[in-house]
Amino acid sequence: MAELAEQAAKLALNDKAPAKASKAKKASAAPAPQIERPEFIEHRNRIFDELYQIQQDKVAKMPREPIVITLPDGSQREGMSWETTPMDIANGISKSLAKRLVIAKVNDVLWDTLRPLEGNTKLELLDFETEEGKIVYWHSSAHVLGEACELHFGCHLCNGPPIKDGGFYYDIAVPEEFGRGVSQTDYAPLEQLATKAIKEKQPFQRLELTKEDLLRMFEYNKYKVYLINDKVPDGTSTTVYRCGPLIDLCRGPHVPNTGNITAFAVMKNSASYFLGNPEFDSLQRIYGISFPDKKMMAAHKQFLEEAAKRDHRKIGREQELFFFHELSPGSAFFLPHGTRIYNTLMSFIREQYWQRGFEEVVSPNMFNVNLWKQSGHWDNYKDDMFDLEVEKEKFALKPMNCPGHCLMFGMRDRSYRELPIRFADFGVLHRNEASGALTGLTRVRRFQQDDAHIFCMQSQVKDEMRGALDFMSMVYGTFGFTFALKLSTRPEKFLGEIAVWDQAEQQLRESLDEFGAGWELNPGDGAFYGPKVDITIRDALGREFQCATIQLDFQLPERFHLQFRTGSADEASDFQRPVIIHRAVLGSVERMIAILTENFAGKWPLWLSPRQVMVVPVTGVIYEYAEKVKQQLHEAGYFVDVDVSADTLNKKIRNAEIAQYNFICVVGAQEMEEGSVNVRCRDDVGTKAKGQTVPVPAFVQQLDALKNGKSLESKLTQ
Repeated sequence: MAELAEQAAKLALNDKAPAKASKAKKASAAPAPQIERPEFIEHRNRIFDELYQIQQDKVAKMPREPIVITLPDGSQREGMSWETTPMDIANGISKSLAKRLVIAKVNDVLWDTLRPLEGNTKLELLDFETEEGKIVYWHSSAHVLGEACELHFGCHLCNGPPIKDGGFYYDIAVPEEFGRGVSQTDYAPLEQLATKAIKEKQPFQRLELTKEDLLRMFEYNKYKVYLINDKVPDGTSTTVYRCGPLIDLCRGPHVPNTGNITAFAVMKNSASYFLGNPEFDSLQRIYGISFPDKKMMAAHKQFLEEAAKRDHRKIGREQELFFFHELSPGSAFFLPHGTRIYNTLMSFIREQYWQRGFEEVVSPNMFNVNLWKQSGHWDNYKDDMFDLEVEKEKFALKPMNCPGHCLMFGMRDRSYRELPIRFADFGVLHRNEASGALTGLTRVRRFQQDDAHIFCMQSQVKDEMRGALDFMSMVYGTFGFTFALKLSTRPEKFLGEIAVWDQAEQQLRESLDEFGAGWELNPGDGAFYGPKVDITIRDALGREFQCATIQLDFQLPERFHLQFRTGSADEASDFQRPVIIHRAVLGSVERMIAILTENFAGKWPLWLSPRQVMVVPVTGVIYEYAEKVKQQLHEAGYFVDVDVSADTLNKKIRNAEIAQYNFICVVGAQEMEEGSVNVRCRDDVGTKAKGQTVPVPAFVQQLDALKNGKSLESKLTQ
């Protein structure tokens, strides 16, 4: 431990701010300096060649015995231990399958396709279309990026993982002699080096090394030495992989060779800290993406262009919805128009609470840490909490509502007749997210949730789950989202009795079956305190987000000694523990606003829109009537503005369209005489030139029909 602490000290800098990535340079910028091939590459290869030959000799001496390979469809193939590989099986099935093959799964463990099988095997062959295939493909691509970075910058590599949402990155320490940080001028040289590696079809070679050999191989790189000492216990071993000149500390597995990577691109760069720790060195992070098909790369870049147009941070600025300030990082300032959306969402949920039997409560924002110790959050979550000292006692801002709701339930004796009790809370929550993780509204430090906790009897779980699923379906359907459901069951480490878990899981299965939306089993991925249903939504761009959660909890009732009277004549069994159902539909309201902003591309449906109607007077003499129309619509509950600027009529209409007003009401002498408005609809291109003239009361009725029906289209009905 002392040695590790000494290494950590070497990683710390006096300058705690991460080195800023160089700004993009013009095409005429000077080319990157030429770095000689680093000597450490030869150092690594000498050790690898020596030990790899020893490993191969051992494999050659292993006994060859007939084995049986069982495929997912139940069919079987014969093979030879220490000779037959997954790629051999794929070639035996189909050449096209072998060409598409990314990775294998051997007895439920991911396995290199060219690594010999060691015994009887249950084998799965995975291509890029599988989630595991994508992760391995991008992991292998990260190694190609690492190879290019070493050759281009002469740098020391740190971490190079795949990214679950797509792509990969590498954190690198650029040497001083390079003369500058990473910039966009480096992208093309990096891609050229990556393309060269891909054309060479460099095989990924796996080598198992002892900790001592690992330290010898990576002695030149303080970051790898730190990781080896931190992650590899003394007396054990782990693996490295080689492709071309690159050898990196890695568990694998990988694609057969670099030639499996067809399309490769460097996407962006940024600053980072080693291991995300601001006490350690500042590094440069380079992001990339790859695909097995060039058409997929083109589609991905087109997707990114569309996503950039829809970026909620961009739209938030343009529509003056919210902003952030360095004096309160991770905490959004919602401007009036953004607050309209915020309040509308909460009103929507509150309407549902009223109809579905939820009782809204208000709980404190700050608690003595003894509460969090009792709930178990302090041991597992304290690094993500804001704590402070008050009168020599330690307090913390709440990151979640459930412990406070337990205090509310336990404030007095409860009877089975009261159950279920459904507490709902929009209380402000704080989580101490790392500064580097803060991303617009999707990752913040201050937020609110449509958080609720249902205290019920075991026999009521099924009905409550059915109600929670219906609640979720109604809300997501209103937004136009599709969703997918997964049932996550008992993990290896769990609290409570297996019989209780089995009963709860069976109730969840029955609830999901009756719900009828289709669901997948996610075995062993439940929380330690109870099984859960994970809900993933899909937006207009096909991106997936997890917002809603429905979780059963057997732990908190135990920790807080919660109980209710059963009404049993037997006093010994008169009290039972309730089950808690944690549920949220929107999740973080801030994050949901980000998702909705990008889903609608800033074109809000009328019921959510912060700018619903713009009244445009034709001439100055109509201003008074325009203001009268505004007041009528305002009194009817709509967000209305009047454009009294000196712009031309066409310019005013265009400005209102750009600002995404749902309806533009042009008023002139005729409309003033009739008490009407000439309505142009944002979502109906055919009415842009000349709208329909509607009496103001009739227009209000049409708006009411759209608003109350929460229509996603802003089109008036006749």
